[in-house]
Amino acid sequence: MAKPSVAVIARVLPNGLPVKLEGRLAWAMDNLHRAGEGGCTPITFPGPRWSGYVHKLRRAGFIIETITENHGGPFSGHHARYVLRSNVELKQVDEPKQQEAA
Repeated sequence: MAKPSVAVIARVLPNGLPVKLEGRLAWAMDNLHRAGEGGCTPITFPGPRWSGYVHKLRRAGFIIETITENHGGPFSGHHARYVLRSNVELKQVDEPKQQEAA
């Protein structure tokens, strides 16, 4: 049985074309959309490849700002905060229900 995947239809308002995003791209867009001005960091929203997701979403036409922030601690350094700047409408895609085994 295939693992169900997440999918959304994203559209830049007011007249952008709908784009179907699946899997981790849908997950990233959903988190960016929900986070609003606070944005997302790999620290607060753990994901294996935030920079890759953001790169692909930008190529699809979404405006996402990268803000570099410093952090302390035993592994001090810097991290990125990603903020969705496009005004986006999201709709969840209803996945077909899997048939139950008889």
